[in-house]
Amino acid sequence: MLIRADDSALLIVDIQERLYPAIDQAEAMLAHSVWLLAVAQRIGVPVLATEQYSKGLGPTLGALRERLPATAIVEKIAFSALADPGLLQMPGGERRQFVVCGSEAHVCVLQTVLGLLALGREVFVVAEAVGSRRAEDKALALQRMAQAGAVIVNREMVAFEWLERAGSELFRAVSREFIR
Repeated sequence: MLIRADDSALLIVDIQERLYPAIDQAEAMLAHSVWLLAVAQRIGVPVLATEQYSKGLGPTLGALRERLPATAIVEKIAFSALADPGLLQMPGGERRQFVVCGSEAHVCVLQTVLGLLALGREVFVVAEAVGSRRAEDKALALQRMAQAGAVIVNREMVAFEWLERAGSELFRAVSREFIR
């Protein structure tokens, strides 16, 4: 079950201004998520993002928002991004594979991943690019998502599977810009 660039979308869940300071190892989560976003865009993988009640939690962090078109971000009130059909109607929402990062791992990420799995999608959760306020909550969420059928991966697994092979100009460019 490889992650294919032509079959997948990157989903960034609720990395928002007011929640961010409370997340355990938030800087690492954000850095890995920005890296995934940049690699996805370089390769041509669609990117979707969600904001949980932005009036209360603020907008998506600028490091991500500045790289995304406004049309790639959907606001939500429900914890699962799938409670409203809008997400799957966005460009990339039709893809069969979702690579997921964001916060909180044990709430919105978990419920969104379970929803995607229930729809028959293949879901890959990037371990170092998800976070919760407490490390124990993240660990339990990753365990539960894996038990439900999500595949827990790291960011380089995603990049190398999207690339599929060495030797191309795209591989050289991504390797130069992101991997070395």
